[in-house]
Amino acid sequence: MNIRTDLRPQDRAPLEQLLHATGFFNVGELEVALELVDDRLTHGEKSHYRFLVLEGDDEVLGYACWGPIPGTVASADLYWIAVHPGRQGQGLGRALLDAAETWIAREGRTRVYLETSTRPQYVPTRAFYLRCGYEIAAELPDFYAPGDGKAIFLKVLPRLH
Repeated sequence: MNIRTDLRPQDRAPLEQLLHATGFFNVGELEVALELVDDRLTHGEKSHYRFLVLEGDDEVLGYACWGPIPGTVASADLYWIAVHPGRQGQGLGRALLDAAETWIAREGRTRVYLETSTRPQYVPTRAFYLRCGYEIAAELPDFYAPGDGKAIFLKVLPRLH
């Protein structure tokens, strides 16, 4: 397994396939996820979005995307983290999250925010974040749709010297 920080043009199609394979994301969410990929591929280092790509056996197995929150001194958003369904439960999501948090901390960011749906489908996702040391900072009922709220998670990272 290898986690790299360079997003390559040839990663786009496997990432799109990975997002579809999870079965979690609706059409609008898929569009947003791919917009972030396209932004990074178009603007490179000038893009707001940073990517980690997990690969093994010459294929993309997962990825994470994060970015500093504009107007803040030490906060970052973790926008996406996904692992191919056939490879879930093997610690790959945790490895991606740890790598993202390390990168975020190296950039001087100590507060990581992420959000997810409160739909029952996302119970395992929310449990994963809680196991990884995140806490629920807020819940917004009916945020995405009636009966589909938003849970906002926070983790405070140690300051790296």
